[in-house]
Amino acid sequence: MAINRRDFLKFSAGTGLMLTAGATSGTAAQAPQLSKDAVGILYDSTLCIGCKSCMVNCKLANSEPGGALYHQETAGKIPFEHSAGDKDKIYDAPQNLSSNTLCVIKAHRNEGKTNPGSGSPTFSFIKQHCLHCIEPACVSVCPVAALQKQKDTGIVTYNKNKCFGCRYCQIACPFNVPAYEWEKASPSVVKCQLCNHRYAQGKYSACCESCPTGASIFGRVEDLREEAKRRLALKPGDSYAYPVQRVDGKKRTEQVVATYVNHIYGMDEAGGTQYLFMAGVQFDKLGFNPRITNQIYPDYTWNYVSHVPILIGSLLVAGTVTRLVTQRLEKKKNDAGKGDAS
Repeated sequence: MAINRRDFLKFSAGTGLMLTAGATSGTAAQAPQLSKDAVGILYDSTLCIGCKSCMVNCKLANSEPGGALYHQETAGKIPFEHSAGDKDKIYDAPQNLSSNTLCVIKAHRNEGKTNPGSGSPTFSFIKQHCLHCIEPACVSVCPVAALQKQKDTGIVTYNKNKCFGCRYCQIACPFNVPAYEWEKASPSVVKCQLCNHRYAQGKYSACCESCPTGASIFGRVEDLREEAKRRLALKPGDSYAYPVQRVDGKKRTEQVVATYVNHIYGMDEAGGTQYLFMAGVQFDKLGFNPRITNQIYPDYTWNYVSHVPILIGSLLVAGTVTRLVTQRLEKKKNDAGKGDAS
């Protein structure tokens, strides 16, 4: 991906700051600050039926202009994971997050539990996408500010015009979320941006807007936290009017309260996230990495990056050489064109 001279100088300056920060990262960390207008998602695994409407509508919404999956060269096309080569035989069956999939539902078998009557095994679902950390490690290691955390909403957004493909964000993310478009000539980093492009239209995250059961609800993080705490205080077997689509919306669905694990994932993990989880089984059984602690990860990742200055220097040298070669080729091409014209 080509970068102009101004962007390259910004990258060089950013790299110097990275090395400086790496040398001083041993200082005490401050508690993460969350804007009162920060928005996010509360996902309740006990309400999820695995219909995957969130996955379908996420892909549709983000293939629109401004969406995280949109590309001018493929405008009007939805990036499916699989294609048999026949336009009429395209299907989608993603198993993990990828450069074509921002949101994925996974099913985990509940060992030792069966459905009454049928005796068939029971499953718990989990919805994976970017957690929009309060102190995102991906943002902290990006040398050109291609990844930024919005001050008002707290959403972690991505600007492909600034990115030069170092992929430090992939290394830094404790949740292994950012994906890279290896197959494209001009690749980008791909991740959920919480449908940031839809807010100007008066809309919100497509996954929540399309969820029929209220398993995924959108709203201010402060309100989502209060809703999650309210659910933990409910008595299993009672009924509760769960909000659908939005935590502050009028639409509700009456459901029997399940037995919750006494933990709201994302309240403290990685310093806190704007995507919160509730479940009826332990989170490590749903695929969460038990080694992720309450550590504020930018402190950790800076320590890591500070130990790879040779790689950073190599990137600078490679970028300089690439730029000089490109300029020389462009000059030769222009000179040849002038010669032909004369």
